[in-house]
Amino acid sequence: MAGMTDTAFRRLVKREGACGLVVSEMVSSEAIVRGIGKTLEYLEYTEEERPVAIQIFGGDPAKMAAAAQVVEARGADIVDVNMGCPVPKIAKNNAGCRLMREPGHAAAIVAAMVRAVKIPVTVKMRAGWNDREVNAPELARRVEAAGAAAVAVHGRTAEQAYHGHADWDLIARVANAVKIPVFGCGDLVEPEEILQRMRSTPVAGVLVGRGILRNPWLFAQAADLLAGRPPRVVSRADRGRFLLDYIDLLSAEHSASDRWIVNKLRALCGWYTRGFEGGSHLRVAVNQAPSVAALRTLITEFF
Repeated sequence: MAGMTDTAFRRLVKREGACGLVVSEMVSSEAIVRGIGKTLEYLEYTEEERPVAIQIFGGDPAKMAAAAQVVEARGADIVDVNMGCPVPKIAKNNAGCRLMREPGHAAAIVAAMVRAVKIPVTVKMRAGWNDREVNAPELARRVEAAGAAAVAVHGRTAEQAYHGHADWDLIARVANAVKIPVFGCGDLVEPEEILQRMRSTPVAGVLVGRGILRNPWLFAQAADLLAGRPPRVVSRADRGRFLLDYIDLLSAEHSASDRWIVNKLRALCGWYTRGFEGGSHLRVAVNQAPSVAALRTLITEFF
């Protein structure tokens, strides 16, 4: 979700309804502690987004605790620890999903953070490092004992990355292993899938990542189903309006350049138009757009 879940996108998703929590892009604890300007921009959010969790990563307990204090000082509701990222450049620094290979060290990080702040400390993890090291239930128990307020579990291993299928039976085992809330994640693309997982798995809720990039109305549609209503129908005009609103919010940010906005739309449209009739043509056109004005024209004409 890096580069995708910026404050503008989060606000728009929240406006569509039924989204109970938004989470920032993951931010380096090292960079937060050092006060690197660009990194601190990732900590920005608006009151409209609350409750909001800021997700941080790192492998040093003291620096993670210090970064958590910065997050708390900036008024965030929750500080979340990323123990799920499988990207090698993160894992090689003893962060992300690499922490699942050292449950004791992972728990020590959580304990240090819990001692340092008053806001809830939560943990995002995967099923495990690989098929031979599936230890999410054990790690969940350890971080619970260390003071974690909740855990979220993506039902794939780091080795799987985003291939194969999420193991929701494993997520259920984690939920049954601890007393704190457990949120499930993985393969939630349709509102019916959210409904099925909420009803068949003992989770407190679900987290959606890539699915919401394809369909920002996913939460609202799932809420309709949970309430016994037909899911909201999203029109072609709705989809176009969302992109134009996104451009408006990005344009309102200080020092936002045309190139930066066009690049943001290129990244989002790679997901947003997937499976949509004529989506490949729009992606090509967006990739070639020379300016924000050209983007607006393309989107208006297409939708």
